[in-house]
Amino acid sequence: MSSISTGPGPGHLMGALEQPTRPRIVVLDDYEDSLRRTADWKPVEARADVTFHTERLRGDALFEAVRDADVIVLVRDRTPFRAELIARLPKLKAFIFTGPRNTQLDMAAMAARGIPVANTEAGSSKESTSELAWTLTLAAAKRLEAYLALVRGGRWRDGKGLPTVLAGERLGLVGFGAIGQRVGAIGKAFGMEVVTWSPHMTPDRAAAGGAQAVALEELLASSKVVSLHLVPSEQTRDLLDAGRLATMRTDSILVNTARSALIDMAALDAALAAGRPGFAAIDVYDDEPLAAGHPLAQRENVVLTPHLGFVNDPVFSKFGPGAVANVLAWLDGEPMPHALPLGG
Repeated sequence: MSSISTGPGPGHLMGALEQPTRPRIVVLDDYEDSLRRTADWKPVEARADVTFHTERLRGDALFEAVRDADVIVLVRDRTPFRAELIARLPKLKAFIFTGPRNTQLDMAAMAARGIPVANTEAGSSKESTSELAWTLTLAAAKRLEAYLALVRGGRWRDGKGLPTVLAGERLGLVGFGAIGQRVGAIGKAFGMEVVTWSPHMTPDRAAAGGAQAVALEELLASSKVVSLHLVPSEQTRDLLDAGRLATMRTDSILVNTARSALIDMAALDAALAAGRPGFAAIDVYDDEPLAAGHPLAQRENVVLTPHLGFVNDPVFSKFGPGAVANVLAWLDGEPMPHALPLGG
């Protein structure tokens, strides 16, 4: 575990019994050490004890890290905070996460305790996620990982399969919000036919974004590339289960830069072994970081990236200052500038 504590301890000048306990701020999951790098924490450290954790904590280690925290600052939703854990944190007075939303935080439990929750600006995360979706798609379509390894090893081609061409093929977008529409526009530039489905899709809405609305069954069965761009809900969790995966083309590419909850990840390995879909290009996982030796990492028909969709300098340059601004407001007894309505 890597953690960095800053700021003098509570007994720094007068002794623990004579000086009020300083607030404790715990920063979690800052794998890139970016929140500390991109913001000036000195005004916070002058008034509070701050600990930065740059590796994922789980179980007892997580609880020990946050048990005495007055404020928790979390990078996106890298660590789930469910009602059970929140109930074990009686000292918690504020919760801050970076980015636009947190699908792993029990907002109802926070509201029940009256704990204010705030976030930060998102930056260019939609643009970067769209770019990554196409990076993964092209890496899969052109067998880029295999060819890079061959050239680096002093070889040329392996005869195990040639790159495919996407022009003239169908691009199926599951979800057609800001990211899905960006991905679709690039697909059209490549000469692909763009179709889309979401739980509330209409023909007019699809057409306004340059796509055709189709049934999910048709999208999966006919698309060369299926790219996921939904926020998980009760209706869409495990949307691509074993049955639906089995309907995909044997030469299809399944791309997920959204959330792993959209796919039954336990069924995906078996589906890839059976050849439907033919290839997977994945940036998000049920448990992150991905464990060493994970079955998907052993497959040649898979491209994997370490949840890079929102990870870039412009985005993180917003996260650090936004977190500090919220913490300082809390220390001042003022409303946090990016406070969310209690209860979501």
